[in-house]
Amino acid sequence: MRHLFVHQNFPGQYKNLAPALSARGDQVVALGITPRSSLPGVQTLAYKLERGNSKDIHPWVSDVETKVIRGEACFKAAMALKAKGFEPDIIHVHPGWGEGLFLREAFPKAKILAFFEYYYHPDGADVGFDAEFPRDNPAAGACKVVMKNAAHILSLNAADWAVCPTHWQASSAPSWVRDKMSVIFDGVDTADLRPDPSAWLKINDSLRLTADDEVLTFINRNLEPYRGYHVFMRALPAIMKARPKARILIVGGNEVSYGAAPKQGGSWRQIFLDEVKGQLDLSRVHFTGRVPYNVLNQILRVSTAHVYLTYPFVLSWSMMEAMSLGALVIGSDTQPVREVIKDGVNGLLVDFFSPHELAEKVIEALANRAHFAPLRKAARDTIIQRYDLKSTCLPAQISLVDALASGVLGSQGHPSSPNLY
Repeated sequence: MRHLFVHQNFPGQYKNLAPALSARGDQVVALGITPRSSLPGVQTLAYKLERGNSKDIHPWVSDVETKVIRGEACFKAAMALKAKGFEPDIIHVHPGWGEGLFLREAFPKAKILAFFEYYYHPDGADVGFDAEFPRDNPAAGACKVVMKNAAHILSLNAADWAVCPTHWQASSAPSWVRDKMSVIFDGVDTADLRPDPSAWLKINDSLRLTADDEVLTFINRNLEPYRGYHVFMRALPAIMKARPKARILIVGGNEVSYGAAPKQGGSWRQIFLDEVKGQLDLSRVHFTGRVPYNVLNQILRVSTAHVYLTYPFVLSWSMMEAMSLGALVIGSDTQPVREVIKDGVNGLLVDFFSPHELAEKVIEALANRAHFAPLRKAARDTIIQRYDLKSTCLPAQISLVDALASGVLGSQGHPSSPNLY
């Protein structure tokens, strides 16, 4: 079988599936604007954008134009592959940036499997969730959100089937998309991501931390409100006052992954640090920036308590990997987190908007490490039983691909399989 993978930053969610298909003898080719790595048996090709956005385009359709430009670039790269004789049987595409818009026109006979990550709504999910950051013009903002889905709708309409990592994310999709969708998580390599009581970590070339130390961890791709950075920082003064030996490790960049940049300029990291820094012992607060993956895992292995907060939005890999590593996750009581963490069973949940409640839970967790050991074990058991890469998720993904290729699944009204993991 021949596969074409398309992802702006390949491999993204395909880092395990693409090489697994190649390993069984399938031909695998990948396209991306900025592919980040090579994978065994995968021919990875980059393609370039030929233009930028129009200067005076209507602001409600600027996002659409961006995605059409990317879709056009991907289409031309696909046609170049076709001219060289490559015709995929299955196209795996993440349509979030527009790459899936015109692949049907390039390869009309191929089956298209779209990776569905999220469908935006003007209210009831991430947009408008946090009243601290109101929209300047809510009605106009809602219109812009509606248009943000335009490329998604076209791409998903062209797809034969879709796959989504969580049930809550799948619930954001229109019903006609859910009718041709399976829910399968990306997968966690629990054999590799496992607890290690002997783990240690060096910070700033001088401080050595182990699992015996009192370590509070917080991880974002970028430190921003969507992932609760402001709430975490506001909880820190009380935490650090009550736990004078605690070390705080904050991992993440200074850019914006989701939502808007600060209106006043600067970074969210600095804005909320400035708000509380007079109440903190900054010698115990360590901003690491972004770190290599192996270092990130060591941070989580030495963590006494790990805070994960999020708007109702896409669930982060970091939370699932933290649970696999045996961390005690203190998460926000929001829909994506509730799908995985049950309060007092395999983690702890707090009101997203309550720094006070967060501080209380963290202080308790830091003070009573042994008491929460069963929750750590239960967290890892949850990941092994429901989200393990090799025993559950990857086999389900491959079965889905084969079912689509054989015609068992498709856009002709076949029922979905929403509980494959």
